[in-house]
Amino acid sequence: MTDDELAHFEQQLLTQRDNLMASQQLGQAATDTVILDQSSVGRVSRVDAMQSQSMAIETTRLRQQQLRQIVTALALIESGDYGFCAGCDAEIDPKRLTIDPAVTYCVPCASRME
Repeated sequence: MTDDELAHFEQQLLTQRDNLMASQQLGQAATDTVILDQSSVGRVSRVDAMQSQSMAIETTRLRQQQLRQIVTALALIESGDYGFCAGCDAEIDPKRLTIDPAVTYCVPCASRME
């Protein structure tokens, strides 16, 4: 992998990290405890609010997982190991990294893990 490609992937990862962190801060209020005045709001509204809260919690969990993957990829860039499969040490296809620069496994190893 060339230095330009590596710099490009690093910039993509940094941008993704910043976007995830910003959206995580914005979405934090949606995961707070659902409090509704039952005298003015019916059961259906409470169920809707609880469902929205559950979806927000799952979205937050997924963002945290993506953030961990991005932080791992950035650490691999720093150590000089970025772009190599964590399973077999083969070079990960740059096309795969273009789609998701946070991946740490080549296609064959990722397929075996699923």
